[in-house]
Amino acid sequence: MKILMVLESEFPPDVRVENEINSLTRDGHLIHLACTTMKNRPVEEIRGKAVIYRKPISKFIYKSSVGALKLPFYFNFWRKYINELFKKNNYDVIHIHDLPLIRIGKEIKLRYKIPMIIDLHENWPGLLNMSPHTKTIFGKLLCNIKQWENYEKEYTGYADRIIVVVKEAKERMMKLSVPEQNICIVSNTIDITDVEPDHKVDIKKRPGKIVFIYEGGITLHRGIQYFLTALSKIKPLTGEVEFWIVGSGRYLKKLRQLSHQMDLDHIVRFFGWQPMETVFELLSKADYAVIPHIKSSHTDTTVPHKLFNYMYSGLPILASNCDPVERIIKETSNGYVYQYDNIDELAGIIKRLINRELQIPTKGKEWVIRKYNWSNEEKQLLNVYKELNSNTSGL
Repeated sequence: MKILMVLESEFPPDVRVENEINSLTRDGHLIHLACTTMKNRPVEEIRGKAVIYRKPISKFIYKSSVGALKLPFYFNFWRKYINELFKKNNYDVIHIHDLPLIRIGKEIKLRYKIPMIIDLHENWPGLLNMSPHTKTIFGKLLCNIKQWENYEKEYTGYADRIIVVVKEAKERMMKLSVPEQNICIVSNTIDITDVEPDHKVDIKKRPGKIVFIYEGGITLHRGIQYFLTALSKIKPLTGEVEFWIVGSGRYLKKLRQLSHQMDLDHIVRFFGWQPMETVFELLSKADYAVIPHIKSSHTDTTVPHKLFNYMYSGLPILASNCDPVERIIKETSNGYVYQYDNIDELAGIIKRLINRELQIPTKGKEWVIRKYNWSNEEKQLLNVYKELNSNTSGL
């Protein structure tokens, strides 16, 4: 099948999208990906067996996405872009990544009489509800969370298949009256055939130190500020540890300020964004990994790639009690779960780990090799397209 995937952001990087493209092209499908760029990247590029289209987008149009249900600019940008691609190419399926552009996908589905797949990486209304930019006066004027919830309920009904990342997200979709048979779980696991630490990177922990590591996006809802606060509560012991923060995001500047204000600069190391080879090299040097996400309707219905990266690296995990992460950690006995906003509980766990009073099993790699890997997930993705192809062939 000839598939047009639609992604609102820059590509690469996006591990999930890359995994899906690789799996579908290996299975004989032809993939075109429509995305945007603000970095003056090529407007058309062959990447592997896929064709990547990039349309430059202004900061104004990009930022107007949060108000797309009230202002016409964002949808108009994408409507023109996608229709241009359909005039150049005949596609069999449109595959929309994430909620906002489902309206455009529905228009294309009806105009060209093709199936639409919705690939929900996360709970979009839940994410908006906890994002700082929707809490400002201007943000509240532009973004009505209830309106996005209604939008989700209406437009998911047009999907031929909906892909979600965890069973908790599937259950949420079913509560929106989406038929269970139309929902497929394709989780954010890793491709273990493509994981290789970069042994050329000379990164060492200080002798005798215990290293806690966080890798991934750096935003308010990731809860890294809670981990810093917990460290500040056990200052007599912080000489025994280092905290490595690997990643980038709009909350990075604030974290640096917090680290300085809490007098933790001597143990906190900021590595910024790193390629995955370097990430896995850093993970191989660490002792414990952390997922301190703030518990919410968003984090209770998604699962981060970092969970499986940590597990495959053989690291014990300290995680807040977000439902999917807690469920998987308890299933695999690969970590310790605490109440997300209980700083004293978290500080106590860290203290016991430093003092070697608490042992956490490290069987995560075995679980990833056996169950939580992309080779298993891609079967679900390929089956979605097999069913679609079978249904459309019979028409």
